[in-house]
Amino acid sequence: MPKSDQGVNVSRYTMIPRTLIFVVDGEQVLLLKGAPSKRLWANRYNGIGGHVERGEDLYAAARRELMEEAGLEVRNLRLCGTVMVDADDHIGVGVFIFRGEYAGGEVRASSEGELTWMEEGKLDQYALVDDLRVLVPVVVRHQPTEAPFHARSYYDDQDQLVVAISDPSAAR
Repeated sequence: MPKSDQGVNVSRYTMIPRTLIFVVDGEQVLLLKGAPSKRLWANRYNGIGGHVERGEDLYAAARRELMEEAGLEVRNLRLCGTVMVDADDHIGVGVFIFRGEYAGGEVRASSEGELTWMEEGKLDQYALVDDLRVLVPVVVRHQPTEAPFHARSYYDDQDQLVVAISDPSAAR
């Protein structure tokens, strides 16, 4: 099939792909506190990740981001969910959420920020990126035999972020 058959049209809704990786060690999850100089999420905790670069598949992008931001390789890195973020009328963000098991080794900070191990049950004590209060418990409990979850996040009339996780059993 030639490129022209892909149906690309700039007037259609466009998605920017990103990865978001959560490294889990028992009940703990590794989160990155954004550097004070960051444009987005400065001094707030988030998973590790970023944009998918041209020529990368999602898995390669997740592995690259882990190495760049934490100096880590993990065991059992797998896609465990997707989130469509309605950020604008014409452009959204597709977040591909990965979960990996800590395989040991030294965790190192980067220009993106500092890394901290946190207990999943104590996340309310930290300044998190808004959607993490919903996503982290789902990711930590996600089993390798389960299908990936799917969610949509959007801003309501008061400009508050809403995260709605689809219930796959409702489609049966």
